[in-house]
Amino acid sequence: MPLLHEVAPGRGAELAPGKGSALTSMPILILNVHSNCNSRCIMCDIWKRETHEQVRVADLDRHRASLRNLGVRQVVLSGGEPLLHNDLPALCEFFLEQNIRLTLLTTGLLLLKRAHEVSRFFDEVIVSIDGPQEIHDGIRRVKGAFDLIGQGVAAVRAQQPDIRITCRTTVQKANHRYLGATVTAARRLRFDSISFLAADLTSEAFNRPLVWPGERQSEIALTASEVAVLHDDIERLIVEHAYDIRDRFIAESPEKLRRIARRFREHLGQISPQSPPCNAPWVSAVVEVDGSLRPCFFHRPVGNVTSSTLEEVVNGEAAQRFRESLNVAENPTCRRCVCSLNYHQE
Repeated sequence: MPLLHEVAPGRGAELAPGKGSALTSMPILILNVHSNCNSRCIMCDIWKRETHEQVRVADLDRHRASLRNLGVRQVVLSGGEPLLHNDLPALCEFFLEQNIRLTLLTTGLLLLKRAHEVSRFFDEVIVSIDGPQEIHDGIRRVKGAFDLIGQGVAAVRAQQPDIRITCRTTVQKANHRYLGATVTAARRLRFDSISFLAADLTSEAFNRPLVWPGERQSEIALTASEVAVLHDDIERLIVEHAYDIRDRFIAESPEKLRRIARRFREHLGQISPQSPPCNAPWVSAVVEVDGSLRPCFFHRPVGNVTSSTLEEVVNGEAAQRFRESLNVAENPTCRRCVCSLNYHQE
């Protein structure tokens, strides 16, 4: 499943960690609405889950006041694959009634089938793209996946021409030589932009009860020679697609693109891990299908919303203690983070 890329910043000052630990504003909520996935990605274990659980719309009503009190402005539906949810319209309508914008994180395999619902309910769609056709289908281990995404994007745009549809590529061993080709493929599929991030190798996120052992990490990580190839490909991308970077078809700046190669060098022990700028635990939260609430994708849960309100957990003792003690620059999890959120308030 793709990760949430940095939300487009508005005008104004960055929401940086402050002295107070209780949140009075939390503009972003990531909600994992379905436990399973319809891809079999080599860099993710979510599809291995045997359960097929989903968020029940009836359980959301207790959080209505919390969404208002916390000033939630954007809800990101993730998973698993959120388009597997069998009551998606009711789920979306609940948030739209609160005047909350909806973003969909998806593999794209069901865009064609559910184009009407996607075009009706969502303000933005973010699709996982792992490379040009052959590379993407090989990583996803779903025959015809790339073409199906293209058909789905076209179907959604036919019903809602103005909807923003972007894509995200997770860089790893299988696709590190194809960044430029991936940009070309994204343009061919009529995405509005493309974003890149390094594969997560060291966290317990994405259905990993334990951190991957070394041999599993090596299937996704890059060797020293492969990192050199990636470095050259990124530099080529910056030069050849400079216009794309300036007009933001490529979401990352040259500095952020270069940080991808840095992450793999850190993993090899060539350089010390360095935390990216991030304020995610102060502006957002991630709620799992079982109600567990995380400060971000990678940190452990600080509570559960199944028997409490969202506001009670976000500002509960465990969550406040976590935020008070978190030093992003020094925290081991933050120092290895591949997907930071540095949100600016309008």
